Amino acid sequence: MSFVWTFIIALVIATLTTPISMILGHRWSAIAIPGGRHVHKRPVTRIGGLAIYFAFWVAVVFTQTWNSQLTGLFIGSTMIVGVGLWDDIKDMRPLTKLMWQIAAAAVLVFFGFSMDQISLPFLGEINMGWLGGLLAIFWVIGLVNTVNISDGLDGLAAGICFMAAILLFWSANRINMLVPAHLTLALAGSALGFLFYNFYPAKVFMGDTGSMFLGYIIGGISLYGLLKTATVLGLVFPLLVLGMPLTDLTFAIIRRKFHGHSIATADRGHLHHRLLDAGLSQRQAVLVLYAMSACFGLVAVLGAMGSWIWAALLLIADFAFLLVIMLRRTRVLTVFTRRHSK
Repeated sequence: MSFVWTFIIALVIATLTTPISMILGHRWSAIAIPGGRHVHKRPVTRIGGLAIYFAFWVAVVFTQTWNSQLTGLFIGSTMIVGVGLWDDIKDMRPLTKLMWQIAAAAVLVFFGFSMDQISLPFLGEINMGWLGGLLAIFWVIGLVNTVNISDGLDGLAAGICFMAAILLFWSANRINMLVPAHLTLALAGSALGFLFYNFYPAKVFMGDTGSMFLGYIIGGISLYGLLKTATVLGLVFPLLVLGMPLTDLTFAIIRRKFHGHSIATADRGHLHHRLLDAGLSQRQAVLVLYAMSACFGLVAVLGAMGSWIWAALLLIADFAFLLVIMLRRTRVLTVFTRRHSK
């Protein structure tokens, strides 16, 4: 089937099934209660990720010829959704969750997803051997937790992953990677269909069920492309298009270690929290972070097209703005908010 149909099927299914996930959320008491570091003001169901998962796989089943790699991606993603669902309903210890993330990532390696060979500029093709499987596990776990940490404001994670999926589609289609291209469009359609209900003010949250699934699929798709091309492009793109949450995750780890806390300890120091503390509304904060993510994606596109100087300049500007936020220099942001509230 055509790319358009893959996107439409995922979009329609996600739009139709998200309300069903809201009903299940109430029935299973999977509800996010306001308070603490949470910024929402009323109880909201938090297993909307089930709709994203279902829509993605329905689109894939109807548009793709099944193979062993898709089997591995399906089994592993089902495991990660199960873990997220349990955590959203019952809560799960961080270490237990990490062990299940490792197991789900290992499923991909078992089905042949690995970094056995990578072609790097100036260095040529590098044979990673058994280390490729280990790196693949770390890669997937890293992307799972990167998306998970970005899910802090209404519509933030879904919007970022929608943009990431569209850019990954551009990358895969550009090098004639048809299956990964269809997978990215299925992911984009699923995320957008869910976003209709999740943008501020959110009627439903994706929860760990959705955020870990999105990160897992992005990680799996990038490895799938790497299997076919052995180029570093399949790895660079996810890193750049998810540059904003990756930076947030890096700062969170440094911040928590500096204060002597566990890296799994939740806090109120993320990018979105700092934007809110600077006086931005939820909608304004999300749009600012969308813009920053779009800039990271544009850096990836410019780099792929060989415009390295423009890519470097844009990347420096994006990181500079991130540092302004992370170092709590919020006067500029406060002035910006006041100007636009008049």
